[in-house]
Amino acid sequence: MASQLYVNLTNLVEAHVKSNIEQFLSESMDRQVFLKRMDDCWRAHCRQMIMIRSIFLYLDRTYVLQNPSIHSIWDMGLDLFRHHIAMNTLIQTRTVDGLLLLIERERGGDAVDISLLKSLLRMLSDLQIYQDAFEHKFLQATERLYAAEGQRLMRELAVPQYLAHVEKRLREENERLLHYLDVCTKWQLIHTVERQLLSEHLTGILSKGLESLMDGPRLSDLTTLYNLFSRVKDGLNELCNHFNAYIKKKGRTIVIEPERDKTMVAELLDFKEQLDNIVNTCFQRNDRFLYSMREAFEFFINQRQNKPAELIAKFVDLKLRAGNKEATEEELERLLDKIMVLFRFIHGKDVFEAFYKKDLAKRLLVGKSASVDAEKSMLSKLKQECGGGFTCKLEGMFKDMELSKDINVTYKQHLAASAEGSGLELSVYILTMGFWPTYPPVDVRLPPELTRHQDHFAKFYLAKHSGRKLQWQPTLGHCVLRAHFPQGNKELQVSLFQALVLLLFNDGDNLSFEDIKATTNIEEGELRRTLQSLACGKARVLGKSPRGREVHDSDAFAFNGDFANKLFRIKINQIQMKETSEEQKATEERVFQDRQYQIDAAIVRVMKMRKALSHNLLISELYNQLKFPVKPADLKKRIESLIDRDYMERDKDNPNQYNYVA
Repeated sequence: MASQLYVNLTNLVEAHVKSNIEQFLSESMDRQVFLKRMDDCWRAHCRQMIMIRSIFLYLDRTYVLQNPSIHSIWDMGLDLFRHHIAMNTLIQTRTVDGLLLLIERERGGDAVDISLLKSLLRMLSDLQIYQDAFEHKFLQATERLYAAEGQRLMRELAVPQYLAHVEKRLREENERLLHYLDVCTKWQLIHTVERQLLSEHLTGILSKGLESLMDGPRLSDLTTLYNLFSRVKDGLNELCNHFNAYIKKKGRTIVIEPERDKTMVAELLDFKEQLDNIVNTCFQRNDRFLYSMREAFEFFINQRQNKPAELIAKFVDLKLRAGNKEATEEELERLLDKIMVLFRFIHGKDVFEAFYKKDLAKRLLVGKSASVDAEKSMLSKLKQECGGGFTCKLEGMFKDMELSKDINVTYKQHLAASAEGSGLELSVYILTMGFWPTYPPVDVRLPPELTRHQDHFAKFYLAKHSGRKLQWQPTLGHCVLRAHFPQGNKELQVSLFQALVLLLFNDGDNLSFEDIKATTNIEEGELRRTLQSLACGKARVLGKSPRGREVHDSDAFAFNGDFANKLFRIKINQIQMKETSEEQKATEERVFQDRQYQIDAAIVRVMKMRKALSHNLLISELYNQLKFPVKPADLKKRIESLIDRDYMERDKDNPNQYNYVA
């Protein structure tokens, strides 16, 4: 009688379920009460069905199992409940709307009955109508809520607060999934929140807040920004583009303004360090951001031609000079590494080389280098970066210094042997012309005492190395003079020009500017600077009348008998380390001249190899070969110049084509 029994049981359950419908259809019922009643009805139904299943266990295990076409007793109960109650349009709408209202209130911060929500949503899942009846409407409601909230808060909140709010919302939604929502909703729900609160506002968030976060730098907020943006499509691309634009904008202001030249390199080093820190701590060392930062640096540092290269060279000079108190060897080494990073971004490296060479020469010759180790370390860094061709002249300078030391030792021995020493010690640096910066020949009158020593040394040197030519460079010489002042004896460390001027005062106490000029034959600008350092500086060993900072043609100078200083040895030759504007211009001019030669050589190399080439191809080939930035117009001038000098010619039939002239 199993089949009859099953049919009767089904009918009985169906009648019971139908009798429950009535209570849900009354018009005026509070939503909360409705949901509570629904929950009670569902729980009662489950309890009863479990009991019935236990009573009819034998039926469930034999007859039902043997007939695959009929539901188990439990499924039959679910089916009837679904069909008569849950699928009833009015009941279903009321239930779902009630649930959505509860969730909305909970999102708004009200306390609601979580267990009720959980139980009813579990009911919808068990009845397999969760997705059709509830999920779609729920996601639409979510989208509407967050679309409006995103719009409103983007207007009202600052970016850090907005990001914190988005984080909070994502946390809450994840908790909802834990507490009462079905797990199948997770991806769509989180995706909806991210789309409405983040994807829709990517550019807005970045334009409104990135700059201030970077300027801070507000590391925790930037970390949040990165983490949130990495969750949405194109988020990191947008962030990276804005990051790049920020670097270019800020970097350009550091580089372009001439009034910031004094601090440019220090500012660039700080800026780079700040960005490295941000990329490492906030952006998880993401390669895309590292490349973007390098690209931005290279872009803005070359917005202003030549100046950054010159200033970086001078910055290194400042750090490698003696008297740079701030750094231990390790700190100096770290600083040089950082400077090399900036150096890499520069296109016109020849400008750096020219200024670096000029400053290195002064450090070596005036004996102002802080440490040979640091100098050699910087040299090896440059060699690694640019190859041996770049540093061979600089290495030659160090070699000359070593050789000069040996020559001076043998010269002293030679003097001792020939007993020609006269109480005046002479040490000479022999510089190979090609390695060192070019110094204009200067003709000044030296006292016979000094010329005698020079001639003596020249004779000694040329006897050893025949066929060489010695040219004396008075601009770079320096001396120590003994001075007898009424207040006590002193030793003065001075440049050769300063020495020539001071020695004149042995023969007379008062001399006019014109007298000094005529006697020493020092160039006028140089002489003014020299007198200024002696009569207007900190250590005034000469008096000047009339008093004043500037030196005029009519001024007269006198030995300063009142001179007093607590030091015994006084340095007055700092003037030699200062760069004059003429020197700076000459260095720039020299770089420009070198570039002309390099362009000429490159054009001839290419034409010799190719024999005939069109203008455009030649230009693009030159851009590949030349290491410094150059304008097409400049290349054109050099091509014209080579045509004039018969290295190449224009094609007879095609003026855009060049032929090599062997």
